[in-house]
Amino acid sequence: MPRFFGANTAPLGTTPPGLVDGSVQGGRVRVYRERIVLAGQTTADTVVLAQPSAGETFLCGTLTSDVSLGTALVAVGTAATPGKYRTAAAHTLTDQPVNFGRVAAQAAKLALDETVQLSISTAALPATGTLIVDLYFSQS
Repeated sequence: MPRFFGANTAPLGTTPPGLVDGSVQGGRVRVYRERIVLAGQTTADTVVLAQPSAGETFLCGTLTSDVSLGTALVAVGTAATPGKYRTAAAHTLTDQPVNFGRVAAQAAKLALDETVQLSISTAALPATGTLIVDLYFSQS
């Protein structure tokens, strides 16, 4: 039966076996957590979430809120690419973590340090409540 290797484990299938990239296999996980006190932030506002470093690889993110964000859409990304990590979408669940992550962002290491932000569109955020955003990155 044939044995296949994925893109990240491909070096293991060479002779002699190579080393896998530590930022995607066996790396250390860094968590960037931001607690946002909701205060009616508008569609013109952004919230800085984290500043991951070059060489880190995005794994996934989680949104958790104690109130519904209503019709507001939130995206997670950079100033240049607002939906890099999470495309703008509603978040209406309360006290239930919702995972997110775009394949394109998960497939490559960061080439440069970057500032990750939350962007708001369609409507303002609620006047009260708390939104927690967790971003998970790995590094070798």
